[in-house]
Amino acid sequence: MEKLMIGEAVLTWLDGGNNHLDGGAMFGVVPKPLWSKKYPVNEKNQIELRTDPILLELDGKILLIDSGMGNGKLSEKQLKNFGVTEESRIDESLKKLGLVRGDIDVVLMTHLHFDHACGLTEEKDGTYQPVFPNARIIVSEIEWGEMKQPNMRSKNTYWRENWEAVQNHVETFGERIEVLPGLAMVHTGGHSNGHSVISFERGEDSFIHMADLMPTHAHQNKLWALAFDDYPVTSVHEKDKWMEEGYKKGSWYTFYHDAYYRALKFDEEGKIVNKVERERN
Repeated sequence: MEKLMIGEAVLTWLDGGNNHLDGGAMFGVVPKPLWSKKYPVNEKNQIELRTDPILLELDGKILLIDSGMGNGKLSEKQLKNFGVTEESRIDESLKKLGLVRGDIDVVLMTHLHFDHACGLTEEKDGTYQPVFPNARIIVSEIEWGEMKQPNMRSKNTYWRENWEAVQNHVETFGERIEVLPGLAMVHTGGHSNGHSVISFERGEDSFIHMADLMPTHAHQNKLWALAFDDYPVTSVHEKDKWMEEGYKKGSWYTFYHDAYYRALKFDEEGKIVNKVERERN
């Protein structure tokens, strides 16, 4: 498991599974000859995407950024359609760190699409139960509302089995919440109406978790928005703001989906100056 220390924050990437999605959908209107130079694509025009939660240790608390693909949630048809070849191995990852699920204090949900939220619950004895029984689950108020009352399009990604069992654990916020000193969740919209990013800053140490505004390193271009985005123009504007801010501060950018990099740091011109690569078997 890859680990990164950013000041007082310790980040460790867990094994949350993967999927393989159409590259055209992941890069929207960008022509394939451009995006395929930056991210590998297979013969089915699919790109590999991880769904790996980030364990964050800070101020004696253990937090998790998103929850992984989960286990046993998807039908055979869904596994095929979403290109899932690995489901979550969160228990194994936690065991290597000397932890168990009950040690997680807070889960920070950037949004609640199935590939981020399936790891919140699991089926036992015919009912769904929380995977992290002692954790507060923090998500934007807008996203929580979307999850509980999906529209015609979003019902394919906001699933009752991912929220009903954890509703008493959920804490929502409006535009911004400071989870710990220097660690905040900020509502952005864009990818989904309730999408949020996570920002950490203490002194000269900082990171920004852009979630699905920049799901991979290949999405660094501010104009490259996903076809999956509900509000792509919002995505572009929010991306521009957060990239400019991070470039100036020398922030790390962390990834949940990237199959090749866990984190990158850029200079003010957007050139990579430091990196944490994912260990590939």
